[in-house]
Amino acid sequence: MAVKISITASHDGGNIQFPNASPGDAHGMVVHPTITSGRTAKCTVSLHVRPDVFTSLEDIAHMQYFSFRVFVSGLHGGHDAGTADEEPIKLLTVTYEIANAHAVSYPEAWPGTTVFYSPRTSAPTPADDDAWRRNLTTRYVDGKLTWTHVHSVNGSVFFSYFPMYGYERHLKLVADCAAAAVAAGPSLAEYRPRIASLGQTIQGRELECVSIGKGTTVAWIIHRQHPGETMAEFFAEGLLHRLLGVSPSSELDEPTRRVLQ
Repeated sequence: MAVKISITASHDGGNIQFPNASPGDAHGMVVHPTITSGRTAKCTVSLHVRPDVFTSLEDIAHMQYFSFRVFVSGLHGGHDAGTADEEPIKLLTVTYEIANAHAVSYPEAWPGTTVFYSPRTSAPTPADDDAWRRNLTTRYVDGKLTWTHVHSVNGSVFFSYFPMYGYERHLKLVADCAAAAVAAGPSLAEYRPRIASLGQTIQGRELECVSIGKGTTVAWIIHRQHPGETMAEFFAEGLLHRLLGVSPSSELDEPTRRVLQ
C-alpha cells in the first residue's frame, strides 16, 4: 500500500480549507508524499484558514482559528514490511503551512504561536484535553504559518490553533449548571440561579443563558460569538463552575458571594 495522507475538518470544531484539492473535494484532500529514500517520505501540505460567517455589523468575515484531522496510511513498521516489490516506508515528514495566515483578522498573533497537536497514540479523538501537545517547530515566515510533523505510525493526528471545546462537553456543562440550579442549597439558592433558552443557532443548537445573582447591576458575559472561538468555552466553564459552586463541596467562596450580591 502506498503512503497516503487524508485531510478533513468534519469533526466538531474543525475549520480549514483545501486550496489545492481536486474539484468536488471541498470537504477534504488526499496527498501522496514523495519518497526520499528507501525508508522515508516527505511532502508539503498547503491549507487555508476558512473564514467565519460574514457579519454585517463589522462588515467582515473574521478568520483566525483552524483545526483539521490528518489520517496517514501506508506506513510500515515492526513486522509489517510491505510487499516484496515495495520498500517499507517507516517515517513520513510533513511540512504543514497555512498559506493565508497573513490575511487573518489578527496576524499579529502568529509570531511566537505554537500549533497544538493531538497524537493518535494519546487519543483517537480530540476530546481528551491532556492529549494535546505543542509543536515547537511552528514558525511564521513570509506570511505563512508553518510547522513540521514526523508521522511514524498509521492513524490520525489533529492539528489546531487551540485545543477544541467540543459540543458534547458543552452539553455536559449546561447539564451541570442546570443540576446545580435545581439542587441549589441554602448558600446558592439566595442568588436565584436559573437557566433558560434564548433561541437556536443557525445550526439548530440551543442558545442557553445561565443567570445568577441578586444585585441591581447586570453584567452579560458572552463567549463563542465568533464561530471559530470554541476555546473560549474553557473560560466559561471555569467561571460558571465558580459562580454556581459546581465542585465536590458545592459551596460558594467568599469572593464569589461578594460578586453575586
